[in-house]
Amino acid sequence: MNLYDFLYYVILPLLSLAMVFVFIRFVKGPSIVDRVIALDLIVTIGIGIISIYSIINNQPNFLDIALILALIAFLGTVAFTYYLEKRDKDD
Repeated sequence: MNLYDFLYYVILPLLSLAMVFVFIRFVKGPSIVDRVIALDLIVTIGIGIISIYSIINNQPNFLDIALILALIAFLGTVAFTYYLEKRDKDD
């Protein structure tokens, strides 16, 4: 078993299963914070899937897309924490 087989037959199914579990948490999350964390984790798992796809198909351009997606997810998380901080001060 070489690296490509390991990525294709082990890592991708595990990431897909993790995506399903996190999506369930996203839908059922009891609070908004749980949903935001689940959304951030969905983006992170998506970045992992994009990276593995890039490695398997020898397309390094997709790594740039994964990097941009990571930056957008980070900025979204920072914006949400800023919103929560402002909301707590107003109450």
